[in-house]
Amino acid sequence: MKRVLFALLLIGTMAFTAQAQRFAYVDTEYILGKIPEYKQAQGELDAISGQWRKQIETMYGEIDQMYKKYQAEQYLLDENTKRQREEEIIKKERDVKDYQQQKFGFEGELFQKRQELVKPIQDKVYNAITDLAQTRNFDFIFDKSSSGSNMLYASPKHDQSETIIKALGL
Repeated sequence: MKRVLFALLLIGTMAFTAQAQRFAYVDTEYILGKIPEYKQAQGELDAISGQWRKQIETMYGEIDQMYKKYQAEQYLLDENTKRQREEEIIKKERDVKDYQQQKFGFEGELFQKRQELVKPIQDKVYNAITDLAQTRNFDFIFDKSSSGSNMLYASPKHDQSETIIKALGL
């Protein structure tokens, strides 16, 4: 009997807690897709990255030609010339990989351009979400568009970080 009462009390407490908190979700991909500036920025980023990809493909094509030429001539070349050609091919491959990293790598030019063009738009959306949460008294707002639903807004009154720090004795 005590277990049944405890279970009912627990369920009642959970229901009260769930009612006390207000949740909402948004689809940021859908929202961003409706913003003309975002579409324009994405188009510009796609064009830039397309140009860089073509340049990289051309560079790899040149390396492939160099390698094929080397393979065809290697039996006619002396050891010094072979080594020199191999080094040229290796250097050219390294240069292309460096260029690729410079353009597409972490904090590369594409990343910086995306920050320049897209981040201000994302900040506007985030600010609108925060305003919505505060004016309509939502405790949490999640993004359904990304995998795993990201939390975009959480009311500071639900932050239990200090409680955990105290529990850890810190």
